[in-house]
Amino acid sequence: MCLTLHPLSSTFASDEKERLFFLYTKGYLGTRSHFAKPIPEAFRMNQSIVHIAVVVRDYDEALDFYLNKLDFVLVEDTYLPEQDKRWVVVSPPGSAGTTLLLARASKPGQLPFIGNQAGGRVFLFLNTDDFWRDYYRMIARGITFIRPPKEEGYGVVAVFEDLYGNLWDLIQLKKEHSIAKRSGKSNRSRI
Repeated sequence: MCLTLHPLSSTFASDEKERLFFLYTKGYLGTRSHFAKPIPEAFRMNQSIVHIAVVVRDYDEALDFYLNKLDFVLVEDTYLPEQDKRWVVVSPPGSAGTTLLLARASKPGQLPFIGNQAGGRVFLFLNTDDFWRDYYRMIARGITFIRPPKEEGYGVVAVFEDLYGNLWDLIQLKKEHSIAKRSGKSNRSRI
């Protein structure tokens, strides 16, 4: 049996190579995942996406929008003098998951992506436990919805723009939706 490791495998410590070889020979690793056995719990990685960077023109105007229009919470705002930038992180209220890193454009090549992070597609999806509460609050705060609320098979959704024009879905998933179940939290969904 021939074992071909990734070209960067030389960066693994020898004990890591032995562990990978063990998993491969026992059928837990393969070149095609459908041929491999499920990896035992002790060897599984636990990973998550911590931040999504949103390119902004100005930290303070972006903070004003996220904190005062969307009711997000400020997680961190730290000045990094060696790079002359701020590390600004915000999160939806009640969320313990992925956060937004507000990243000021620092090079001319980054400027065109302000407000166009996904090339005109919906970029982010803000799930809520009460669609109509949040929808009417956002309307009252001057947020522009470019697609009206619509009942879909997965829940209620409407598309809005952030202060720069990035598109977001405001969404309330049905409690039986796979993503709502995956979160492990009660969605308190009324749908």
